[in-house]
Amino acid sequence: MRLICLLLLIALSCAFPGKEVGEEEATVAAETTTTKSRFAMLDDVRLLANGLLQLGQSLREFVHKTKGQINDIFQKLNIFDRSFYQLSVVTSEIKESEEELKKTTSFLKNNNEEIKNLSLEINTKINNIMQERSQLQSKVWGLEERLSGLSESLLSKEQLSEIGTLKEVIISQERSITDLLKAVREQHEQLNYQKNKIKSLEDKLSFPSFQDTAEQKQDSNLETPNPFQYLKDNSTSASINTKGLPIDCNEIFDRGERNSGIYPIKPNQSEPFNVYCEFTPEGASTVIQRRQDGSVDFNQTWEKYEDGFGDLSKEFWLGLKKIHSIARQSDSDILQIKLGDWKEQKRSIEYQFSLEGPDSNYTLHLTHLFGDLTDAMTNQTGMKFSTKDRDNDNHREINCAESYTGGWWFNACGETNLNGNYIWVRPRGRTERRRGIYWKPERGHSYSLKSTKISIRHTPETISFR
Repeated sequence: MRLICLLLLIALSCAFPGKEVGEEEATVAAETTTTKSRFAMLDDVRLLANGLLQLGQSLREFVHKTKGQINDIFQKLNIFDRSFYQLSVVTSEIKESEEELKKTTSFLKNNNEEIKNLSLEINTKINNIMQERSQLQSKVWGLEERLSGLSESLLSKEQLSEIGTLKEVIISQERSITDLLKAVREQHEQLNYQKNKIKSLEDKLSFPSFQDTAEQKQDSNLETPNPFQYLKDNSTSASINTKGLPIDCNEIFDRGERNSGIYPIKPNQSEPFNVYCEFTPEGASTVIQRRQDGSVDFNQTWEKYEDGFGDLSKEFWLGLKKIHSIARQSDSDILQIKLGDWKEQKRSIEYQFSLEGPDSNYTLHLTHLFGDLTDAMTNQTGMKFSTKDRDNDNHREINCAESYTGGWWFNACGETNLNGNYIWVRPRGRTERRRGIYWKPERGHSYSLKSTKISIRHTPETISFR
Protein backbone atom coordinates (compact mmCIF):
# COMPACT_ATOMS: atom_id res chain seq x y z
CA MET A 1 0.00 0.00 0.00
CA ARG A 2 2.77 2.35 0.89
CA LEU A 3 4.50 1.43 -2.34
CA ILE A 4 1.41 2.28 -4.33
CA CYS A 5 1.11 5.76 -2.66
CA LEU A 6 4.77 6.45 -3.32
CA LEU A 7 4.38 5.71 -6.99
CA LEU A 8 1.36 7.98 -7.23
CA LEU A 9 3.30 10.79 -5.70
CA ILE A 10 6.13 10.32 -8.14
CA ALA A 11 3.73 10.30 -11.02
CA LEU A 12 2.07 13.51 -9.85
CA SER A 13 5.40 15.20 -9.38
CA CYS A 14 6.43 14.33 -12.90
CA ALA A 15 3.21 15.68 -14.37
CA PHE A 16 3.05 19.17 -12.58
CA PRO A 17 6.67 20.38 -13.03
CA GLY A 18 6.15 21.06 -16.80
CA LYS A 19 3.28 23.44 -16.08
CA GLU A 20 5.35 25.47 -13.57
CA VAL A 21 8.23 25.83 -16.03
CA GLY A 22 5.85 27.09 -18.71
CA GLU A 23 4.42 29.66 -16.38
CA GLU A 24 7.90 30.87 -15.41
CA GLU A 25 8.93 31.18 -19.07
CA ALA A 26 5.79 33.18 -19.82
CA THR A 27 6.48 35.50 -16.94
CA VAL A 28 10.07 36.14 -18.11
CA ALA A 29 8.90 36.82 -21.64
CA ALA A 30 6.33 39.31 -20.41
CA GLU A 31 8.91 41.11 -18.31
CA THR A 32 11.29 41.29 -21.30
CA THR A 33 8.57 42.76 -23.50
CA THR A 34 7.75 45.37 -20.81
CA THR A 35 11.41 46.35 -20.53
CA LYS A 36 11.73 46.73 -24.30
CA SER A 37 8.63 48.91 -24.44
CA ARG A 38 10.04 51.10 -21.67
CA PHE A 39 13.30 51.57 -23.58
CA ALA A 40 11.32 52.42 -26.69
CA MET A 41 9.38 55.07 -24.78
CA LEU A 42 12.65 56.56 -23.44
CA ASP A 43 14.01 56.81 -26.99
CA ASP A 44 10.85 58.57 -28.11
CA VAL A 45 11.14 60.98 -25.17
CA ARG A 46 14.75 61.68 -26.07
CA LEU A 47 13.84 62.34 -29.70
CA LEU A 48 11.02 64.60 -28.59
CA ALA A 49 13.31 66.43 -26.18
CA ASN A 50 15.93 66.96 -28.88
CA GLY A 51 13.26 68.24 -31.22
CA LEU A 52 11.99 70.66 -28.59
CA LEU A 53 15.54 71.88 -27.89
CA GLN A 54 16.16 72.48 -31.58
CA LEU A 55 12.82 74.26 -31.85
CA GLY A 56 13.68 76.43 -28.84
CA GLN A 57 17.07 77.28 -30.33
CA SER A 58 15.44 78.21 -33.64
CA LEU A 59 12.87 80.35 -31.83
CA ARG A 60 15.64 82.08 -29.89
CA GLU A 61 17.56 82.84 -33.09
CA PHE A 62 14.36 84.04 -34.72
CA VAL A 63 13.63 86.34 -31.77
CA HIS A 64 17.16 87.83 -31.88
CA LYS A 65 16.92 88.32 -35.61
CA THR A 66 13.48 89.91 -35.27
CA LYS A 67 14.77 92.26 -32.56
CA GLY A 68 17.63 93.34 -34.83
CA GLN A 69 15.23 93.96 -37.69
CA ILE A 70 12.92 95.93 -35.39
CA ASN A 71 15.87 98.06 -34.21
CA ASP A 72 16.84 98.71 -37.83
CA ILE A 73 13.26 99.69 -38.58
CA PHE A 74 13.20 102.10 -35.61
CA GLN A 75 16.50 103.65 -36.74
CA LYS A 76 15.18 104.10 -40.24
CA LEU A 77 11.99 105.58 -38.80
CA ASN A 78 14.07 108.05 -36.77
CA ILE A 79 16.04 108.99 -39.88
CA PHE A 80 12.79 109.35 -41.77
CA ASP A 81 11.37 111.55 -38.99
CA ARG A 82 14.43 113.82 -39.07
CA SER A 83 14.35 113.96 -42.87
CA PHE A 84 10.65 114.71 -42.80
CA TYR A 85 11.20 117.45 -40.22
CA GLN A 86 13.97 119.03 -42.29
CA LEU A 87 11.83 118.73 -45.40
CA SER A 88 8.92 120.39 -43.62
CA VAL A 89 11.22 123.22 -42.49
CA VAL A 90 12.53 123.72 -46.02
CA THR A 91 8.99 123.53 -47.41
CA SER A 92 7.74 126.15 -44.97
CA GLU A 93 10.68 128.38 -45.83
CA ILE A 94 9.98 128.02 -49.56
CA LYS A 95 6.32 128.86 -48.95
CA GLU A 96 7.29 131.92 -46.93
CA SER A 97 9.70 132.98 -49.68
CA GLU A 98 7.02 132.55 -52.33
CA GLU A 99 4.53 134.57 -50.25
CA GLU A 100 7.07 137.35 -49.77
CA LEU A 101 7.87 137.26 -53.48
CA LYS A 102 4.21 137.48 -54.42
CA LYS A 103 3.73 140.46 -52.08
CA THR A 104 6.81 142.15 -53.53
CA THR A 105 5.58 141.50 -57.08
CA SER A 106 2.18 142.99 -56.35
CA PHE A 107 3.80 146.00 -54.64
CA LEU A 108 6.06 146.56 -57.65
CA LYS A 109 3.11 146.30 -60.01
CA ASN A 110 1.29 149.00 -58.03
CA ASN A 111 4.39 151.16 -58.15
CA ASN A 112 4.59 150.53 -61.86
CA GLU A 113 1.08 151.92 -62.34
CA GLU A 114 1.90 154.95 -60.21
CA ILE A 115 5.06 155.59 -62.21
CA LYS A 116 3.11 155.36 -65.45
CA ASN A 117 0.56 157.90 -64.21
CA LEU A 118 3.32 160.19 -62.97
CA SER A 119 5.11 159.92 -66.30
CA LEU A 120 1.93 160.91 -68.17
CA GLU A 121 1.43 163.86 -65.83
CA ILE A 122 5.03 164.99 -66.36
CA ASN A 123 4.63 164.70 -70.14
CA THR A 124 1.52 166.89 -69.96
CA LYS A 125 3.39 169.51 -67.93
CA ILE A 126 6.27 169.43 -70.39
CA ASN A 127 3.87 170.04 -73.28
CA ASN A 128 2.38 173.01 -71.44
CA ILE A 129 5.82 174.40 -70.71
CA MET A 130 6.83 173.99 -74.33
CA GLN A 131 3.74 175.94 -75.39
CA GLU A 132 4.57 178.69 -72.90
CA ARG A 133 8.11 178.68 -74.19
CA SER A 134 6.96 179.16 -77.77
CA GLN A 135 4.72 182.00 -76.63
CA LEU A 136 7.59 183.65 -74.81
CA GLN A 137 9.80 183.24 -77.83
CA SER A 138 7.13 184.95 -79.94
CA LYS A 139 7.06 187.84 -77.47
CA VAL A 140 10.84 188.07 -77.56
CA TRP A 141 10.83 188.15 -81.35
CA GLY A 142 8.22 190.91 -81.23
CA LEU A 143 10.39 192.88 -78.84
CA GLU A 144 13.41 192.35 -81.04
CA GLU A 145 11.44 193.79 -83.97
CA ARG A 146 10.42 196.75 -81.84
CA LEU A 147 14.01 197.19 -80.75
CA SER A 148 15.21 197.12 -84.32
CA GLY A 149 12.69 199.85 -85.11
CA LEU A 150 13.90 201.91 -82.20
CA SER A 151 17.56 201.29 -82.83
CA GLU A 152 18.15 204.94 -83.67
CA SER A 153 16.31 206.23 -80.59
CA LEU A 154 17.01 205.70 -76.92
CA LEU A 155 15.15 203.01 -74.99
CA SER A 156 13.14 203.99 -71.93
CA LYS A 157 13.77 202.52 -68.51
CA GLU A 158 10.41 200.73 -68.59
CA GLN A 159 11.30 199.00 -71.85
CA LEU A 160 14.70 197.96 -70.50
CA SER A 161 13.02 196.64 -67.34
CA GLU A 162 10.47 194.70 -69.40
CA ILE A 163 13.20 193.22 -71.54
CA GLY A 164 15.20 192.20 -68.47
CA THR A 165 12.13 190.64 -66.86
CA LEU A 166 11.35 188.66 -69.98
CA LYS A 167 14.93 187.41 -70.17
CA GLU A 168 14.80 186.24 -66.55
CA VAL A 169 11.47 184.48 -67.23
CA ILE A 170 12.93 182.76 -70.26
CA ILE A 171 16.01 181.65 -68.34
CA SER A 172 13.82 180.36 -65.51
CA GLN A 173 11.62 178.48 -67.98
CA GLU A 174 14.70 176.97 -69.61
CA ARG A 175 15.90 175.72 -66.24
CA SER A 176 12.47 174.31 -65.41
CA ILE A 177 12.34 172.51 -68.72
CA THR A 178 15.83 171.08 -68.19
CA ASP A 179 14.92 169.88 -64.69
CA LEU A 180 11.70 168.33 -65.93
CA LEU A 181 13.45 166.56 -68.77
CA LYS A 182 15.98 165.20 -66.28
CA ALA A 183 13.17 164.04 -63.98
CA VAL A 184 11.43 162.37 -66.92
CA ARG A 185 14.61 160.50 -67.82
CA GLU A 186 15.02 159.35 -64.25
CA GLN A 187 11.39 158.24 -64.10
CA HIS A 188 11.78 156.30 -67.34
CA GLU A 189 14.94 154.64 -66.04
CA GLN A 190 13.17 153.74 -62.81
CA LEU A 191 10.21 152.45 -64.80
CA ASN A 192 12.46 150.24 -66.92
CA TYR A 193 14.19 149.00 -63.78
CA GLN A 194 10.85 148.16 -62.18
CA LYS A 195 9.71 146.35 -65.32
CA ASN A 196 12.89 144.27 -65.45
CA LYS A 197 12.61 143.46 -61.76
CA ILE A 198 8.97 142.42 -62.13
CA LYS A 199 9.89 140.23 -65.09
CA SER A 200 12.71 138.55 -63.15
CA LEU A 201 10.39 137.96 -60.19
CA GLU A 202 7.76 136.46 -62.46
CA ASP A 203 10.41 134.20 -63.98
CA LYS A 204 11.38 133.07 -60.49
CA LEU A 205 7.78 132.34 -59.63
CA SER A 206 7.54 130.05 -62.63
CA PHE A 207 10.13 127.69 -61.08
CA PRO A 208 9.29 125.22 -58.26
CA SER A 209 12.32 126.43 -56.28
CA PHE A 210 15.09 128.98 -56.54
CA GLN A 211 17.93 126.52 -56.13
CA ASP A 212 18.27 125.93 -59.87
CA THR A 213 18.87 129.62 -60.45
CA ALA A 214 21.58 129.70 -57.82
CA GLU A 215 23.22 126.59 -59.27
CA GLN A 216 23.19 128.12 -62.77
CA LYS A 217 24.83 131.23 -61.39
CA GLN A 218 27.51 129.11 -59.73
CA ASP A 219 28.07 127.12 -62.93
CA SER A 220 28.53 130.31 -64.95
CA ASN A 221 31.16 131.48 -62.47
CA LEU A 222 33.15 128.28 -63.01
CA GLU A 223 34.15 129.41 -66.47
CA THR A 224 36.17 132.40 -65.19
CA PRO A 225 39.72 131.81 -63.87
CA ASN A 226 40.01 131.47 -60.12
CA PRO A 227 41.90 134.44 -58.61
CA PHE A 228 42.34 132.50 -55.36
CA GLN A 229 44.55 129.79 -56.77
CA TYR A 230 48.09 129.43 -55.43
CA LEU A 231 50.83 131.17 -57.40
CA LYS A 232 53.56 129.21 -59.14
CA ASP A 233 56.69 130.14 -61.08
CA ASN A 234 55.46 128.34 -64.21
CA SER A 235 51.92 129.75 -63.98
CA THR A 236 50.46 130.68 -67.36
CA SER A 237 48.02 133.18 -65.86
CA ALA A 238 50.69 135.32 -64.19
CA SER A 239 54.45 135.47 -64.31
CA ILE A 240 55.82 136.01 -60.81
CA ASN A 241 59.00 135.11 -59.02
CA THR A 242 57.95 133.32 -55.84
CA LYS A 243 61.44 133.49 -54.34
CA GLY A 244 61.96 136.19 -51.76
CA LEU A 245 58.27 136.89 -51.24
CA PRO A 246 57.25 138.30 -47.83
CA ILE A 247 55.56 135.93 -45.39
CA ASP A 248 52.76 138.38 -44.57
CA CYS A 249 51.56 141.98 -44.87
CA ASN A 250 53.65 143.02 -41.86
CA GLU A 251 56.84 142.22 -43.75
CA ILE A 252 55.58 144.23 -46.73
CA PHE A 253 54.97 147.17 -44.35
CA ASP A 254 58.45 146.78 -42.87
CA ARG A 255 59.89 146.98 -46.40
CA GLY A 256 58.43 150.48 -46.72
CA GLU A 257 55.17 149.89 -48.60
CA ARG A 258 52.32 152.20 -47.52
CA ASN A 259 49.68 151.82 -50.26
CA SER A 260 46.86 149.38 -49.43
CA GLY A 261 46.15 146.82 -52.15
CA ILE A 262 46.70 143.29 -53.44
CA TYR A 263 50.13 141.75 -52.80
CA PRO A 264 51.60 138.23 -53.13
CA ILE A 265 52.86 136.59 -49.92
CA LYS A 266 54.36 133.21 -49.07
CA PRO A 267 53.69 132.11 -45.48
CA ASN A 268 55.87 129.41 -43.95
CA GLN A 269 55.01 125.87 -45.12
CA SER A 270 52.62 127.22 -47.77
CA GLU A 271 52.49 127.95 -51.46
CA PRO A 272 52.40 131.68 -52.36
CA PHE A 273 49.06 133.43 -52.90
CA ASN A 274 47.57 136.91 -53.23
CA VAL A 275 46.07 138.82 -50.30
CA TYR A 276 44.65 142.28 -49.71
CA CYS A 277 46.94 144.21 -47.35
CA GLU A 278 45.56 147.23 -45.53
CA PHE A 279 48.18 149.73 -44.33
CA THR A 280 47.73 152.42 -41.68
CA PRO A 281 50.29 154.59 -39.89
CA GLU A 282 50.17 152.08 -37.02
CA GLY A 283 50.94 149.01 -39.13
CA ALA A 284 49.54 146.39 -41.50
CA SER A 285 46.65 143.92 -41.46
CA THR A 286 45.49 141.15 -43.81
CA VAL A 287 41.84 141.35 -44.85
CA ILE A 288 40.26 137.86 -44.88
CA GLN A 289 36.60 138.83 -45.51
CA ARG A 290 34.75 141.84 -46.90
CA ARG A 291 31.06 142.50 -47.63
CA GLN A 292 29.91 145.80 -49.13
CA ASP A 293 27.39 145.51 -51.98
CA GLY A 294 26.09 141.95 -52.30
CA SER A 295 27.96 141.33 -55.56
CA VAL A 296 29.25 137.91 -54.38
CA ASP A 297 27.15 134.93 -53.28
CA PHE A 298 28.47 133.71 -49.90
CA ASN A 299 26.20 130.65 -49.71
CA GLN A 300 29.00 128.37 -50.94
CA THR A 301 30.18 124.80 -50.37
CA TRP A 302 32.91 123.55 -48.02
CA GLU A 303 35.40 123.34 -50.89
CA LYS A 304 34.78 126.98 -51.83
CA TYR A 305 35.18 128.15 -48.25
CA GLU A 306 38.46 126.25 -47.99
CA ASP A 307 39.90 127.66 -51.24
CA GLY A 308 38.37 131.16 -51.19
CA PHE A 309 36.06 133.03 -53.57
CA GLY A 310 35.03 136.49 -54.74
CA ASP A 311 37.10 139.52 -55.80
CA LEU A 312 40.00 140.68 -53.61
CA SER A 313 39.36 144.31 -54.54
CA LYS A 314 35.64 144.11 -53.65
CA GLU A 315 33.73 141.33 -51.84
CA PHE A 316 35.57 138.12 -51.00
CA TRP A 317 36.40 135.30 -48.57
CA LEU A 318 40.15 134.58 -48.52
CA GLY A 319 39.82 130.84 -47.80
CA LEU A 320 40.23 128.74 -44.65
CA LYS A 321 43.46 127.14 -45.89
CA LYS A 322 45.10 130.52 -46.47
CA ILE A 323 43.75 131.99 -43.22
CA HIS A 324 45.19 129.02 -41.30
CA SER A 325 48.57 129.34 -43.04
CA ILE A 326 48.72 133.03 -42.00
CA ALA A 327 47.50 132.47 -38.43
CA ARG A 328 49.79 129.54 -37.60
CA GLN A 329 52.93 131.67 -38.13
CA SER A 330 52.37 133.57 -34.89
CA ASP A 331 51.04 133.05 -31.39
CA SER A 332 50.00 136.69 -31.11
CA ASP A 333 47.36 137.39 -33.74
CA ILE A 334 44.46 139.83 -33.41
CA LEU A 335 41.18 139.30 -35.23
CA GLN A 336 39.49 142.64 -35.95
CA ILE A 337 35.84 142.85 -37.04
CA LYS A 338 34.39 146.10 -38.44
CA LEU A 339 30.64 146.42 -39.09
CA GLY A 340 28.67 149.16 -40.86
CA ASP A 341 24.92 149.76 -40.78
CA TRP A 342 22.65 151.50 -43.29
CA LYS A 343 23.03 154.83 -41.47
CA GLU A 344 26.77 154.78 -42.28
CA GLN A 345 27.61 154.17 -38.62
CA LYS A 346 30.62 151.89 -38.14
CA ARG A 347 31.80 149.97 -35.09
CA SER A 348 34.56 147.47 -34.43
CA ILE A 349 35.70 144.81 -31.98
CA GLU A 350 38.96 142.89 -31.53
CA TYR A 351 39.71 139.38 -30.32
CA GLN A 352 42.86 137.47 -29.52
CA PHE A 353 42.52 134.40 -31.70
CA SER A 354 43.99 131.24 -33.15
CA LEU A 355 42.74 128.85 -35.80
CA GLU A 356 43.30 125.10 -35.97
CA GLY A 357 43.84 123.22 -39.22
CA PRO A 358 41.66 121.09 -41.53
CA ASP A 359 41.95 117.99 -39.32
CA SER A 360 39.84 119.76 -36.67
CA ASN A 361 37.56 121.46 -39.23
CA TYR A 362 39.27 124.82 -38.57
CA THR A 363 38.26 125.14 -34.92
CA LEU A 364 38.25 128.78 -33.76
CA HIS A 365 39.61 130.03 -30.41
CA LEU A 366 38.74 133.58 -29.28
CA THR A 367 39.27 135.88 -26.29
CA HIS A 368 37.52 139.25 -26.25
CA LEU A 369 39.91 142.21 -25.99
CA PHE A 370 38.16 145.55 -26.60
CA GLY A 371 36.04 147.58 -29.02
CA ASP A 372 32.85 149.68 -29.19
CA LEU A 373 30.86 146.70 -30.50
CA THR A 374 29.01 144.33 -28.14
CA ASP A 375 30.74 140.94 -27.89
CA ALA A 376 28.92 138.16 -29.77
CA MET A 377 31.73 135.74 -30.65
CA THR A 378 33.23 134.62 -27.33
CA ASN A 379 30.54 131.95 -26.86
CA GLN A 380 31.56 130.55 -30.26
CA THR A 381 35.13 129.82 -29.20
CA GLY A 382 35.98 126.18 -29.75
CA MET A 383 33.46 125.93 -32.59
CA LYS A 384 34.20 124.18 -35.87
CA PHE A 385 33.50 125.75 -39.24
CA SER A 386 30.25 124.65 -40.93
CA THR A 387 28.81 124.99 -44.43
CA LYS A 388 25.62 123.85 -46.10
CA ASP A 389 27.29 120.56 -47.11
CA ARG A 390 29.40 120.06 -43.93
CA ASP A 391 27.41 120.21 -40.67
CA ASN A 392 29.79 120.74 -37.69
CA ASP A 393 27.58 122.88 -35.42
CA ASN A 394 26.08 121.92 -32.03
CA HIS A 395 22.43 122.07 -33.10
CA ARG A 396 20.84 118.64 -32.84
CA GLU A 397 18.04 119.01 -35.38
CA ILE A 398 19.14 121.34 -38.20
CA ASN A 399 22.24 122.40 -40.12
CA CYS A 400 22.67 126.07 -39.16
CA ALA A 401 24.69 126.87 -42.29
CA GLU A 402 21.90 125.47 -44.47
CA SER A 403 19.10 127.23 -42.58
CA TYR A 404 20.87 130.56 -42.03
CA THR A 405 22.98 130.45 -45.27
CA GLY A 406 26.71 130.98 -45.58
CA GLY A 407 29.63 129.25 -43.88
CA TRP A 408 30.47 130.26 -40.29
CA TRP A 409 31.60 129.04 -36.88
CA PHE A 410 28.08 128.23 -35.70
CA ASN A 411 27.41 127.06 -32.14
CA ALA A 412 23.71 126.25 -31.94
CA CYS A 413 23.12 128.71 -34.78
CA GLY A 414 24.58 131.39 -32.50
CA GLU A 415 24.29 135.13 -32.21
CA THR A 416 26.18 136.17 -35.32
CA ASN A 417 26.66 135.28 -38.98
CA LEU A 418 28.71 137.64 -41.14
CA ASN A 419 28.58 135.37 -44.20
CA GLY A 420 24.79 135.27 -44.63
CA ASN A 421 22.78 136.58 -47.56
CA TYR A 422 23.22 140.26 -48.46
CA ILE A 423 19.80 141.90 -48.01
CA TRP A 424 19.18 145.40 -49.40
CA VAL A 425 15.88 146.09 -47.62
CA ARG A 426 14.48 145.14 -44.22
CA PRO A 427 13.12 141.57 -44.56
CA ARG A 428 9.53 140.87 -43.60
CA GLY A 429 9.41 137.07 -43.33
CA ARG A 430 10.89 135.10 -40.43
CA THR A 431 12.93 132.96 -42.83
CA GLU A 432 14.59 135.88 -44.59
CA ARG A 433 15.30 137.68 -41.32
CA ARG A 434 17.56 134.92 -40.05
CA ARG A 435 19.39 134.54 -43.37
CA GLY A 436 20.97 138.00 -43.47
CA ILE A 437 24.26 139.43 -42.17
CA TYR A 438 23.55 139.95 -38.50
CA TRP A 439 25.27 140.69 -35.19
CA LYS A 440 22.49 139.82 -32.73
CA PRO A 441 23.57 141.78 -29.58
CA GLU A 442 23.43 145.03 -31.53
CA ARG A 443 20.18 144.88 -33.54
CA GLY A 444 19.02 141.27 -33.46
CA HIS A 445 18.45 138.77 -36.28
CA SER A 446 16.05 141.03 -38.18
CA TYR A 447 18.61 143.73 -39.01
CA SER A 448 20.92 142.85 -41.89
CA LEU A 449 24.16 144.86 -41.92
CA LYS A 450 25.40 146.88 -44.88
CA SER A 451 29.13 146.18 -44.67
CA THR A 452 31.60 143.92 -42.85
CA LYS A 453 35.35 143.56 -42.83
CA ILE A 454 37.38 140.92 -40.98
CA SER A 455 41.16 141.28 -40.83
CA ILE A 456 44.16 139.74 -39.07
CA ARG A 457 47.02 141.75 -37.64
CA HIS A 458 50.07 140.69 -35.69
CA THR A 459 51.09 142.23 -32.37
CA PRO A 460 53.90 140.88 -30.19
CA GLU A 461 52.27 141.82 -26.90
CA THR A 462 49.46 139.25 -26.78
CA ILE A 463 49.38 135.95 -24.93
CA SER A 464 49.69 132.67 -26.77
CA PHE A 465 46.80 130.22 -26.99
CA ARG A 466 49.07 127.32 -27.75
